Amino acid sequence: MDAVRRPALSQKSIVATALDLVDTVGLDELTTRRLAIELEVKSPALYWHFANKQALLDGMGDAIILSAGMGAPQRGEDWRRWILRRARAYRAEMLSHRDGARIVAAVRTASPETVRLFGDEVAALVDFGFDPVLALSTIAIVTHYVTGFALKEQTAVETQRDEPTGVVSPMATLGGQALGTLLEAMKIGGDPLGEDVFEHGLRMIISGTERELAATDED
Repeated sequence: MDAVRRPALSQKSIVATALDLVDTVGLDELTTRRLAIELEVKSPALYWHFANKQALLDGMGDAIILSAGMGAPQRGEDWRRWILRRARAYRAEMLSHRDGARIVAAVRTASPETVRLFGDEVAALVDFGFDPVLALSTIAIVTHYVTGFALKEQTAVETQRDEPTGVVSPMATLGGQALGTLLEAMKIGGDPLGEDVFEHGLRMIISGTERELAATDED
């Protein structure tokens, strides 16, 4: 019986395998040697496709970003609904990979496709009445907010994974009114890294953008 033939090595297959490997071992344990073993190739074979580990991280981050569905709003979708949809999808895609937010935050050079789609998004906001600077700033702040929020979420998960048992929570050191106020806020508002807080942040960004857009119209 002939041996099973593995798919030809490509940037796409390397990135997909690297993301799978990170899901298993975490970003800190990702090395080109370990990835080469996973792909059943010699390490030098990877350098035909990625010049160094940073280029690999760029490719991994780019794959996550593109998978979240970049591009202009859908037909009939206003800019507010578009921002909400894009932000939620972006966060979900990062959270679908262990250390996904760290990978995205580590990107130094985006692919031409990502840059093109980013340009389409800026142009779409301009069509909604934004000036180019406000359009660029709005997309940038949404991107930074979502990446930072997801990074905090995943850092908390990794901290819990590595934290030794018996560690005293900082909550236990609070007392009196300070503790009561904090517990009441968490009881009503939920986890500071939860869904409700994430959505609250998006609403604040949108309401602030509405004010900036209105001020621009008045000038």
